Amino acid sequence: MKIYNTLTLKKEDFVPIEINKIRMYVCGPTVYDLIHIGNARPMIVFDVFRRFMEFCGYEVIYVSNFTDIDDKIINRANEEKVDASDVAKKYIKEAIIDMESIGVKMPTFTPKATEEIDGMIELIQSLIDKGHAYKVDDGTVYFDVSSFKEYGKLSHKNLDELIEGVRDIKVTGKDQKKNFNDFVLWKPAKEGEPKWNSPFCDGRPGWHTECCVMAPKYCGGSLDIHAGGEDLIFPHHENEIAQYESNTGKTFANYWMHNAFLRINNEKMSKSLGNFKTVREIISKYNGNVFRLFMLSTHYRSPLNFSIDSDGKKSPELESAKAIYQRVCTCVERLLEILNFDAPNLDEPKEQIRFYDVSKSIEDGFLNNSDKDISDAFKSLKGFRMQFVDKLNDDLNTADALTAIYEIVNIANRFIKKHDEEKFACDELFKYMLYLLLIFNKVMGINVVNKKEDLDSEIEDLISARSEAKKNKDFKKADEIREMLLNKGIVIEDTREGVKWKRV
Repeated sequence: MKIYNTLTLKKEDFVPIEINKIRMYVCGPTVYDLIHIGNARPMIVFDVFRRFMEFCGYEVIYVSNFTDIDDKIINRANEEKVDASDVAKKYIKEAIIDMESIGVKMPTFTPKATEEIDGMIELIQSLIDKGHAYKVDDGTVYFDVSSFKEYGKLSHKNLDELIEGVRDIKVTGKDQKKNFNDFVLWKPAKEGEPKWNSPFCDGRPGWHTECCVMAPKYCGGSLDIHAGGEDLIFPHHENEIAQYESNTGKTFANYWMHNAFLRINNEKMSKSLGNFKTVREIISKYNGNVFRLFMLSTHYRSPLNFSIDSDGKKSPELESAKAIYQRVCTCVERLLEILNFDAPNLDEPKEQIRFYDVSKSIEDGFLNNSDKDISDAFKSLKGFRMQFVDKLNDDLNTADALTAIYEIVNIANRFIKKHDEEKFACDELFKYMLYLLLIFNKVMGINVVNKKEDLDSEIEDLISARSEAKKNKDFKKADEIREMLLNKGIVIEDTREGVKWKRV
């Protein structure tokens, strides 16, 4: 696999520190509110990276933290007249709910900053002892940037260029800083703020100290991959490198991956502009799988635009993703019906492998089939499977990997139509198509295996209401409900066996 490394500004062959094992750390959210769709992009992107690496046979130690002490958390606590810990606990729970709604697997470890204070104090004291940090009169501890000669190597800027990035930062004791770029490791608590006892003063750690303590602790040393949004390159990740490498003399992370920004109607998302969107708000209107598909439709290093129509109710991008998602789901559903298979439980490890695998004899049977249409279709399917894997191996190019899946769906739909019109039967070919789409499901985390009993309650109620309306001979109402279901992507058919439905 090749990864674009922010540190070197080029694609590099990925070589893990340990064979078949990956140590990966992704910066998590600051929990003072519901997570927004900008938070969701790295969550989804690097979740796919993890899933793909696990599919390829790696053991992945995937760590993502919760920043549960911060000025924003304290401000929210003051507004609500509760403890900062109550705010953090509340929004950690909400974040986990939202992560599950968009198909993000729980990390191997989810450390919280407040539970790692002792380790941060130990690191800060070590940096002071080694001459990389210093304490000023009020107890604030600063990292001495001039002591780390490689400072700026991740953001590719020299110290003079970096001054602009920190000019407006207001901290206690700043007039006693040795260098303008020095950053806070520990700061004294203000009245009423949470605080911890330390050799420096009663206070709390600076934000940049959290991850360089938690990441190596839970990953087991230096990292293979450190990831997050591109807004973290400077100063957060730059400062993590300075602390860890000054203290240990070892490389913090071999590969740095950063996703580009998500914009709303081509503008930066912010509450002041009134275009701030939470995951919860989007999921209330669109299926989490649709949102995930939209997020993966653009390469993670390219900017992603999310637009909203004039009445604020629909997103053209999500409407497009919704149509594509429904098309894939319908294809999978028809393949299951043709093969008379129950929907598999893909939460089971290796389920998609157990479900169907192509032996050498089956492959030979495809290639030597007297029906040229079948042999050609198999060659194409196999080629698109290789494209799917190759594109993900090329710096996680999910956009082009999705294109390969859509081509597989096109081929499958052609043979499904042939089956329906000609009673065409080739179970092995249908099994192979289904197998490929289940791999897509597993790797991309987009659930395309829908069970009829999983219809949400609103749709179930509409189908029941339509049946009742027909029973009462209120055909106008029945037609209206049919139209409402169609708008939700559900087509219903009245058959001798009862009402049947399918997605379109």
